[in-house]
Formats: sequence, structure tokens, C-alpha cells
Amino acid sequence: MRCSMGSKTNTWSDQWGTGVFNNEENDYEKPNNKSNNSSSNKKMEQVKAAASTGLVKAKSVAIVGAHKVKKGTSTGFKWIKNKCSSSK
Repeated sequence: MRCSMGSKTNTWSDQWGTGVFNNEENDYEKPNNKSNNSSSNKKMEQVKAAASTGLVKAKSVAIVGAHKVKKGTSTGFKWIKNKCSSSK
């Protein structure tokens, strides 16, 4: 079946603009229970604390790694400089 320009049905883009799908999204929302929120808040705090600890460790490892790369690069350039200057 072909849709002509004069068709009165909504197109896909028109449906998104009119809020046709808003009712479906409300069906998936969870009920707001205080006991559920308090336990989920505690879990969220524990997850945030663990993530924070992990980020601190990752940052320190990255800093140490960057220092090692910097030192190794410097040592490598000095070695190359010494090899080139001693061959002349």
C-alpha cells in the first residue's frame, strides 16, 4: 500500500512529536517505596565508595607508569646521543 502526500495518518516523526509513546514509558517505572530506596541508596553508596577507591588506585598506577615511560625515554635518548657522539 502506498502513502501519498495527502495521507491523514501520522508519520513516524509526527508520532514522536505528539507524545504518543509517553504512556508506554510510564508503565515501566518502578513504584516508589521508601524501604526500597533506602536499601538502594546504601548499595549505591557502597558502589560509589568502591569505585572511588578503584579510581584512586588507577590514578596512582597511571602516574607511576608515566614516570617510568618518561625515565625510560630519557635514558634511551641519552644512550642514542652517546652512541652517535662516540662514533665520530
